[in-house]
Order: sequence, then C-alpha cells, then structure tokens
Amino acid sequence: MKDGFLKAAAATPRIRVADCAYNTARVEELIATAAEQGVSLCVFPELVLTGYTCGDLFQQEALLQAAEDGLRRILQSSVRFAVVFAVGLPVQVDNALYNCAAICYKGKLLGLIPKQNVPNYGEFYEVRHFTSGAGMPTRMVQLCGQDVPLGTDLLFRCRTMPEFVLGCEICEDLWVPQPPSAQLAQAGATVIVNLSASSELVGKASYRRQLVAGQSARLACGYLYADAGLGESTQDLVFSGHDLICENGTVLAESERFTTGLIFSELDLGRLVHERRRMNTFRQDHRAMTEIWFDLPLHEVSLTRTFAQKPFVPANHVELNDRCAEILHMQAAGLATRLRHTRAKAAVIGLSGGLDSTLALIVTVHAFDLLGWERSGIHTVTMPCFGTTQRTKSNAEQLAEAYGTTLRCIDIKAAVTQHFVDIGHDADKLDVTFENAQARQRTYLLMDIANQLGGLVIGTGDLSELALGWATYNGDHMSMYGVNASIPKTLVRDLTAFEAARAPEQLRKILLDVLGTPVSPELLPPKDGEISQKTEELVGPYELHDFFLYYMLRFGYPPRKLYRVAVNAFEGVHDKAVVKKWLVIFIRRFFTQQFKRSCLPDGPKVGSVSLSPRGDWRMPSDAVSEVWLREAENLD
Repeated sequence: MKDGFLKAAAATPRIRVADCAYNTARVEELIATAAEQGVSLCVFPELVLTGYTCGDLFQQEALLQAAEDGLRRILQSSVRFAVVFAVGLPVQVDNALYNCAAICYKGKLLGLIPKQNVPNYGEFYEVRHFTSGAGMPTRMVQLCGQDVPLGTDLLFRCRTMPEFVLGCEICEDLWVPQPPSAQLAQAGATVIVNLSASSELVGKASYRRQLVAGQSARLACGYLYADAGLGESTQDLVFSGHDLICENGTVLAESERFTTGLIFSELDLGRLVHERRRMNTFRQDHRAMTEIWFDLPLHEVSLTRTFAQKPFVPANHVELNDRCAEILHMQAAGLATRLRHTRAKAAVIGLSGGLDSTLALIVTVHAFDLLGWERSGIHTVTMPCFGTTQRTKSNAEQLAEAYGTTLRCIDIKAAVTQHFVDIGHDADKLDVTFENAQARQRTYLLMDIANQLGGLVIGTGDLSELALGWATYNGDHMSMYGVNASIPKTLVRDLTAFEAARAPEQLRKILLDVLGTPVSPELLPPKDGEISQKTEELVGPYELHDFFLYYMLRFGYPPRKLYRVAVNAFEGVHDKAVVKKWLVIFIRRFFTQQFKRSCLPDGPKVGSVSLSPRGDWRMPSDAVSEVWLREAENLD
C-alpha cells in the first residue's frame, strides 16, 4: 500500500445453486487465500451466496435467511483478515427484495449497495424478483445483527490511504448509457468494484473486456469486475467467470474463462490521482455522498504487475509496427504542413550518419513524398570534423544517395580551427568549448545554406536529449522545425528499424549499419579510427532515462517510486546502485537544463509525453531540484 499501490483481487468461486452453506465456505476460502497473498480489496460475483440463477427460489424465505446466515458466518470468519471485500446476496427490506453488494471489513458490514438497473430483456428477467435501488434515499437497515446503511450514494474512504476511495455498481449498471460509476468517480471514488453475473455468448468476452477497460479509462480509476462462473445453472445459459482488473484503460489481470479462483494485481492509486489532477475536464461532483470511513494497516506491497522497460515502445510486434507507421506519418504530416505554409523551396538537414539525423532524413523523405515534391529538394549536408569517423561519414553519404537527396560535404576543420584562433582557445584542450564550437559551426552553416535555398533547417535532436540537456545551446539545439522533438531515443531506434525492414536491400543494409553504430556526438577525436565518445557512457543508459522521463512526467512519480518501479522493471539488467546513480543524474540534469527547453523550435507532438514549452511542459528555468534530489540521494 506504500507508494500508492493497492493490491486488489477479483474472485469467482465454484458454487452450487441455492446451497448457501456451500457457497459461503467457498467465499471464505478465497478471502483467506486473498489475505495470504497480501490483497487488501477483493470482490466476488453478483448474488454469489445464493447463485444468480435461483429463479423463483428468490421468493423463498428459506433461501433469503440462508444467505443472511452465510454472510454472518463470513463476517465472523474474516475478522482476522485486513481485507475489504464485496459479496453479492439478496436482501429483503420491508416488502421489497434488492440485489445487493455487501461491503465488509474485519467483521463489520460497512454498507449495502442495491443494483440500480435491473434488466428485464432477453435471457434476463430480474424484475420478476428484484426491486431497483435507483433513486432510493440512503437509509439504515439491520442485517446480520448490525445496523448498516443501504443506498446507491455510498463511498468508502480509507483513512490510512486517502487515495483509496471505493465505489460499487452491479453488473447491468455498467452496461447502461449512464453508469452509476461515473457519478461515484466524480464524487471521489478511485476504485470501482462490479459484482456481475454476465452470461457468456459468442463474442461477448471481447466486448466485456473493452467495456470494463474503457470505463476505467473514462473514469481514470481502477475497475474490478468479478463474474459468475462454474456452478451456476446451465439450464438455459452458460457463465464463464470472466474476471477483469483494469486501470485507466489498461487490463492488468484477466482470468481464463470457465475457471474459478482469484486474479490479482496492484492498482496504482497515486497514478490515478495524478491523472485526475492533470485533467481539468475531470470535474469533481460536489453532490453529497454518504461516506463510510475505515482503516487499513499500511504495508509494503509486493509488485506482481509489470512495468515495461521501454514504456514508449509497444512490446507487441504487430502493435509496434502499427505504432511506428502512425508516428512516421504524423511526423511527416507535421513537416509537410510547415513546408507548405512557409512556401519553403527546400529542406536542409545536417546528416551525421547517426540515428537522430537518419530519422530526421526518413521523416523528411516521407514529407516530400506526401507533398509530391522531388527528393532532390532535400539538401543533406555532411560536415566532418575532428571526431568524425569514416563509418558515420560513409553511412551519411550512402543514405543521402540512396534516398535521392542532394548531398553536400563541407569539411569544417579549418573553420573551427580559425575560430579557436579568433577566441584564443588552445586547440589541444579537449573541453566543452572544443566540442561545442563544432556543433555551433554546423548549425551556422545549415542556417545560411537554408537562406541560400529558401528552405528550412530540419532539426534532428530527440526527446531524450532534450530531457537531459544533451544538446549544444544554439548548436544542434536549434533548427527551423524539430521533427524528432517528442521522439525518445528508445523509440528512435525502433522507428529506424521499421523503415529498414520495408526498405530496398541496399538502403536496408545502410540503415542497419546506422542502427549498429554506437550513439555519439562525435566531437572528440576517434581512437584507432573508432568512435571514442559514447554518449551512454557519459550520461547513462537511455533506456533508464526514458523510463524515468515517462513515469515522472506522465504520472508524476516521485524519486522513491521511480526507483522502486525501475528496479522492478530492470531486474537482472541494472542493479539497484546503477538505477540510483542514473536517477540522481537524470534529476540533476533535467532541472538544470530547462533553459534549453524554454526556447525550443516548433515540432510535432506524437505521444503522451512532450517537453514543448508551449504545450505540455512549462517549467521555470531556475526551478531548483533539492526536493527531488534529497529523496533520490537517500534511497537505499
């Protein structure tokens, strides 16, 4: 429960129709199992204590009493478990029968929620037995010897974990145009449980999955769906026990259909709260709700959910290919629009033979193709200097030729050497001046060439470099349109690989060699003809920095949580000391380098994380990092 994680489960026991004692025992077993697994919240199916398919037996006093006796027994046996759980049963109040969810914790009935949308169509005829709870005022009733609130406006709030606010709806409530969960979420519920008995039909599982995941996305909530399963009557229907745990549009856990037992995962409630704060269109509904408070003991939650090492990159190959195609088209469309709007006659790219400039060239080629322009209007300029290797120079020249661009080679050694003379710098002193003079000379040339041609300089720098400030101010930092501005380094590689996979053989060979070249600014002299300056040895692994960037900006993770999930994601790849080292460096560089991001050229946003000072990230350049650094440096 620390770091905002709540371990939650959906449970489907095997039942016997109308055998409340048997069903009660199965529920008790699963609650005990959930507690052993460290679960703090568990939800069971609709009418689980009786079975959903009892039909007219719901009119029998004996069945109703047996269900209440079963709940009383569960309350007694669960006193020793710190698990909030929801079980379904019929509850008689005055002259009406309600299909209810009982929210329970440590022997106490916290509340009863009646089903609001009682179906009476197709195979469902619940109206024959049950009264809708829609519109009924909350009232106190007695059940199992306890006074308990019954109503549809109940919210259950955890004192010890304020992010945990529980709301409940039952089966059909989700399938209607205005589900009760929407109002509950707007009133503060971060977790919705759904006790369901959804009969199985061909194709229904896919729709159900989309429905639950979609509702969790719309409400920025965790959504637990427990479905009736084996043991329900198959006289006319089949129930599959299709349980789901979703969070903000993502399916975290899903049961195999026609099985019983528990599924569980950890809901990231801190992430959900951050998402709601971020979206000002998620309007808080200040309508009065009946709030029931409870306390859960705080403990460390063992993480079973996975965190992708490359959160910007889909793990599924088919999805990755679709994503790459979409992103390249978005980049190209953005550039094509800018070229047309400015009436540019050419595009100018500094082509180094490295990954970023290769991707910028790929995007520019696609933009020209969209416009129907001749690729010869793309002017690729290679500008070798002190650190340039034959490998990258050759790849740049071959790429320019393979794409049919106009290539120009300008050796800048003499110009940079003269610059050192002009400013009185020792050319043998390989410091930041030595490096940045080369980068600025290249930008100076590109800008003037663009003026000559009536064109635009296409930026090559990527999102990861912007986050770290790994760019020469007014050097590669500057352009007239930055096509890679929201592409992280881990994705740059996949986009280039995608282009290579569908390229003609000769072009594919060049692109694959670019992919195999170490990432480097090539500003220091090579050693034995090989690249001597490898970026990731200097600033750290981009896979870690992209991971930190994604979770810090997208979900507001503090350093402690960034560290924890990174250690989890990179287990066996990077040890704790390595993760901590680069996290501290990431935070330090991210804060000190904001001034470079405050004056970025335009560039298209293609994903959910962007550092544009006009769009997603507006941070003062002199903001201090002490709060973040102090926490990161004290990690163990």
